[in-house]
Amino acid sequence: MKSIYNFMKQKINLLIVGSAAVLIGLIAMQFYLVKTAYEYKVEQFRLEIKERIASITNDYSDIDSKIFVKKDIYYKELAEHFLLNHTTTKEQIKQSILQNNFKKELTEKLQEEFRKEMPDLEMDFAIVLDKFVLYNNAEADTIFAEQPLITNKVFGNLASLEDAFMVRNYVGTTSGVFKSTVGNVSYKLLTEDTLFVSIKNWEIIVLKRMILIFSLAVCFILILTLLFVITLKSLIQQKKISNIKTDFINNITHELKTPLATLSVSTKLLSRPQIKENFESFDGLLETINRQNTRLQSLIDQVMTNALGYNDIDLNKEKVLMANFLNEIIDDFQIAFPNVLIKTDFKNLSATLNLDKFHLTTAITNVLENAVKYGCHNILVSCSMHDSKFCIAIQDDGIGISKQNQLVLFDKFYRVQQGDIHTTKGLGLGLYYVQQIVKAHHGSIQIVSDLGKGATFNLSIPAS
Repeated sequence: MKSIYNFMKQKINLLIVGSAAVLIGLIAMQFYLVKTAYEYKVEQFRLEIKERIASITNDYSDIDSKIFVKKDIYYKELAEHFLLNHTTTKEQIKQSILQNNFKKELTEKLQEEFRKEMPDLEMDFAIVLDKFVLYNNAEADTIFAEQPLITNKVFGNLASLEDAFMVRNYVGTTSGVFKSTVGNVSYKLLTEDTLFVSIKNWEIIVLKRMILIFSLAVCFILILTLLFVITLKSLIQQKKISNIKTDFINNITHELKTPLATLSVSTKLLSRPQIKENFESFDGLLETINRQNTRLQSLIDQVMTNALGYNDIDLNKEKVLMANFLNEIIDDFQIAFPNVLIKTDFKNLSATLNLDKFHLTTAITNVLENAVKYGCHNILVSCSMHDSKFCIAIQDDGIGISKQNQLVLFDKFYRVQQGDIHTTKGLGLGLYYVQQIVKAHHGSIQIVSDLGKGATFNLSIPAS
């Protein structure tokens, strides 16, 4: 039986681990698909921006021809100045280009054009000069050629290329002739610049475009997780029920074997002639049979009674003076357990409650017997009134109950155990029965305990 139980336990654990691995895999796959969709949407958005800007800046002269002609003339002047004056360094030419006097005017013109053509976007831009190369007599003289850097910004209002993306690259060529001491000199000028843009809140724009995909992915992940949790809880619950069922069958079988064995032996003895002729022995066996029969009936009644929930219990209520009621229970209990010292603390107790004497007597007795089962030698029963509720506290000095066991102490068929071994006999119905009876009286029961320091059961019943 134990090997089958261990096998089933391992099988369930493997099923849980496998299901968790599959769920994690599905979530990872869903995340990857969403991430891929996001990256695609980002590229799609940037391509759209590139196309829209390309239609605006396809020919800069369409925006303001005077300014751009002015820029081209300035570039030619710098090139001729460099060719004529060999003392001018390339770095000086570079700084002259970057610190041009048309930068502000060109920036404002392009900003105005972008705002007019794309009013739905807040955009910053920068045009960065990458190359400035002179060709003189078929010889190339590179003033500078660098990777795109924000420090080489010719015009625009972008402060950094970190969050920007390249829209397009422009290559410009121009030629000219100027007079020098050696005669006319012809040259060609090659310039290359790159347009970078940064869209404010572009991530939000992209996310809005994929809100449906994102929402569906989140919903599917949540549904999968919820289904997994529900399935896992159901599996654990079924496992718990199966364990309880097995435990209960073992317990009830053990409890029934003793009276049945006694009945079997007694009936066999009754058939012997010498027993029939000995009236004293015959009567003794009959009394044994009656006792065991009563015990069997009691076990069956206990199982049947505890099958009911507190809503199904019919109470026979009557007015009860609590001081007399509790003293009667304690006196009867003291006779059954003379080695246990019971003290009472009924301070000016004169309360009268409307309750079921039979059921509540059984409930309180169950609590007292439970204390004895778990090693107590002293019990204190105290009573008080709080907020129109009659409170009974039963404190013992037994082995106590761990916090973990306290959470399931009132569950049906539950018995405190050490490892896989139950150290006390019973069906695990006593405290469950106590809780149902107290609830049937619209009251409540709590336990306060630390392992090794005894336990206190607090029963509270409305006085009205």
